[in-house]
Amino acid sequence: MDTKSLAAEHLMNPLEERIGYKFRNSLLLAEALTHASISLERKDYPFDNQRLEFLGDAVLQLVITEELFSRFPDFTEGQLTKIRTRLVSRTALKEHARTLRLGEHLMMGRGEESSGGRERASTLGDAFEALVGGIYMDGGIRAAERFILRVAAGDLETVSLQPEEINPKGKLQELLQSLAPSAPVYEILHESGPEHLKNFGCRVVWEGMILGTGEGHSKKEAEVAAAISALSAELWLRKTASGLAQG
Repeated sequence: MDTKSLAAEHLMNPLEERIGYKFRNSLLLAEALTHASISLERKDYPFDNQRLEFLGDAVLQLVITEELFSRFPDFTEGQLTKIRTRLVSRTALKEHARTLRLGEHLMMGRGEESSGGRERASTLGDAFEALVGGIYMDGGIRAAERFILRVAAGDLETVSLQPEEINPKGKLQELLQSLAPSAPVYEILHESGPEHLKNFGCRVVWEGMILGTGEGHSKKEAEVAAAISALSAELWLRKTASGLAQG
C-alpha cells in the first residue's frame, strides 16, 4: 500500500472503516446519517437523509438485479424477482444496518431517539439506503456496487444455496404471528377470463391492514403473489412502530 493510501486509511473514521469506504465529501456521509426528525427541533438544519434514501433504493435495486441476472442465468423473471425481494426487504436492510452499527451514528431528534428510533427497523433500513445513495454520489456506481456486494455477500451465498422462496405464505404468517396472534386472511377480489385461462386477483389482510395484492391463474397462485407483495412492502412495520401490534 502506498503512502497516499495509508494516509487516507488513517483519516477514516470508525464508520468508514466498517463500511470500507472513505468519503471524499464528508457532508454526504453526514446527510445519509441525518434522520428527518431532527428538523422538528432544529428548524435551520440544512438536510436530512430522505433524498439520499430515494436515490440509494434505486441504486440498490439496480446492483442486486444485475448481480442476480448474472449469477442465475437459467432463472425466470419470477424467480429472480422473488430472490430480489428477499435481498432488498426491510428486514435484510435492517440487519445490514445493525451489522454496520449505523444506529450509533444517526443524528435524530430527541423524541425519535427516546422512542427507540436508533433500533427501529424502518429507520435503520432507510439509513442503509441513504448510505448507499451517499456512496453513489461520492464515488459513483462502481463504489456503490463494491459496497453493496460486500455487505450482501452472505445473503447472496444463502440464496445461491436456497434460491427460491419456498413458502411465502408460511413465511408471512410466521412473521405476523410473532407480532400478534391473528393470522393473515386472503380475500379473492375478482375472477375473470375464459375457463381455460382464468385470472384471479387477491389481497392479504391482517389486523385491518391490506398488506399486499397479487394476481395469478389460480386462487393459490394469486394468494402466493399477494404474500410475496406483502413480504416486500412490510406494511406491518407501521403498526409495530406505533405500538398497536404487541404480541
